[in-house]
Amino acid sequence: MPKIKTNSGAKKRFALTGSGKIKRKHAFKSHILTKKTKKQKRNLTHVGLVAKVDASNVKALLGLK
Repeated sequence: MPKIKTNSGAKKRFALTGSGKIKRKHAFKSHILTKKTKKQKRNLTHVGLVAKVDASNVKALLGLK
């Protein structure tokens, strides 16, 4: 049985926490920032977690499942 390759895009975008949850960054923080409020940009800075429904798909992309 061959090893499963990790998805290159997924390994750049997601990281595991110590408890096994998956960290992610928020979208809409890269460009066209002039029309967004300071509060909106500040809240997009914080790291989020992948929802439980999507976690199994992301783990498969990372080769963890």
